[in-house]
Amino acid sequence: MSQQSSRWSVIFAFALFAASTQILWLNFAGVSTSAAAHYGVSETAIGWFAQVFPLIYIVLAIPAGLMLDRVFRNSLAIGAVLTAVGAALRLVSDDFAWILAGQTVIAVAQPLVLNAIAGIAVRYLNERDIPRGIAIGSASTFAGNGVAFILAAVLPEPDDMAKLVGISTVIALVGSAVMLIALARVPAMPHAAYIPTQGRPALRVAWGDPLIRRMCVVVFCTFGVFVSLTTFTQPLLAQADVSITDASMILLVNVLAGVVASLWLPVRAARRQVQRPLLIVGVVVAVLGPLLLAFAPGTSTGYISLLAIGLLMMPLLPIILELTERRAGAAQGTATGLIWLSGNVGGLVVATIVGLLVDQPTIAFVVIGAFALLSLPLVATLRRSTLNPPADAEQPVPVD
Repeated sequence: MSQQSSRWSVIFAFALFAASTQILWLNFAGVSTSAAAHYGVSETAIGWFAQVFPLIYIVLAIPAGLMLDRVFRNSLAIGAVLTAVGAALRLVSDDFAWILAGQTVIAVAQPLVLNAIAGIAVRYLNERDIPRGIAIGSASTFAGNGVAFILAAVLPEPDDMAKLVGISTVIALVGSAVMLIALARVPAMPHAAYIPTQGRPALRVAWGDPLIRRMCVVVFCTFGVFVSLTTFTQPLLAQADVSITDASMILLVNVLAGVVASLWLPVRAARRQVQRPLLIVGVVVAVLGPLLLAFAPGTSTGYISLLAIGLLMMPLLPIILELTERRAGAAQGTATGLIWLSGNVGGLVVATIVGLLVDQPTIAFVVIGAFALLSLPLVATLRRSTLNPPADAEQPVPVD
């Protein structure tokens, strides 16, 4: 495997495509008030443009993972086609119903995209490059979030909504086309890097590994922190006289820091085998960052907290995906689906609770930190030996 040349063109095509799906997901996150005025509906209704994604993901995460494990290239191609169709549907008419219809189709495609982050690295890169490929795929999703925030800042008015939809649709169509061309023209690596599941159901293989189960809980908690802060930092800090502009810049700095750190830190962690200490540090930051905002809210502390979370917590996702890929073997698509499923459920649960506390910022930030704290024992008690792939894919190594 190490003698083969990695096929980076497919990884970069996937990064562009994955980023475009995240732009579509958060297309209206920063302009909900303007979108409500433009489409003549409530801000709550506009929220469904984004909320439909985690709801559908929860239902389709495992089926999508199973599809990818069985027919990876065709499944990812279906995801690209559905993304393009959903994006185009939003151009049929400039009204709420057609936008929601398009967002729903895109949401159906998203599990086939996000669950492929590890699988595409395994199939198109040599063994040494797999951690970097996973890091690029993960970082591209954060980059898509950042582009969505920038587009919202540049096109904030009700009359800008059609242009906002048009630009994001063009990006998605280009990303989907590039992905389909790469899948059609570039063959996968001619290797069999992992022990096959020998007919055993992939879900049982993935869920049967105690390390993967533990990582699901960690992602549930930390993704809940990320989604809650992304969704509610602005209204929570507004009560400490932080302006909308400053809050938007704080979130943008958070995302940009996450992109940079996710490209670099997971690769170093894999090569030096220091995943465990970085997991601990990331979770500790996820606890302390919200607590700082709970008891000392302000613009400066907002930058400090969200910058630290971007640099040290957001890279936990590619680290966990890389560990999961090595543990799951041939069931990597299903295992990745479990990780993303846990993250989406965590995001819904924590964000829902925090949303009920939006008028009580101190309590809300404490709750966010408390959820992160729940995952600290899970990473603090890991042993380095348990992070290695099991010698037998049918018998995972127990996690102490």
